Amino acid sequence: MCEFKVYLKNENKEETVAEDIVYAKNTGGSVVLKTILGNQVTIDNVDIIEVDVEAERLVLHHTIHSDHH
Repeated sequence: MCEFKVYLKNENKEETVAEDIVYAKNTGGSVVLKTILGNQVTIDNVDIIEVDVEAERLVLHHTIHSDHH
């Protein structure tokens, strides 16, 4: 099975925020991640910007919200 290492991209650097991830879901401004052992973590104010199965990488980036009324 393929487990992802999850990175949070900030400007020109990437920080590892999770490992052994087998599930990821964008939930409207947050991303829910689950590990192979069933542990769950939610990272707020991010979007998934890259999924690379071959490299087993999933990259997140902080969202920029602006109010449009």
